[in-house]
Amino acid sequence: MNLSNEEIIKLRSEIIDDLKKELINRLDLTYEPADIHEDMSLLGAGLGLDSLDALEIVLTVESCFGVKIADGNVSALRSVNTLVDYIIEVKNKEDE
Repeated sequence: MNLSNEEIIKLRSEIIDDLKKELINRLDLTYEPADIHEDMSLLGAGLGLDSLDALEIVLTVESCFGVKIADGNVSALRSVNTLVDYIIEVKNKEDE
């Protein structure tokens, strides 16, 4: 996938918006998408999510974006940004 910088920025923005909405919906969070900063920690002190929530995040990414997160890949779950980076990276490899 050879995208221009403008296309990458647009794609990234769309994935961020979709991911935030899905997380709020599936985890029944009392936030609006704008309330969740992209670098906020998803687990622990940030959004206060636990290991069961982490499993739901993995399932959300798989069902909404068609991207599997390997067992033990906790680093992808650090923040919205790290999840989006992971999704784009995997999708990019699939398109090569």
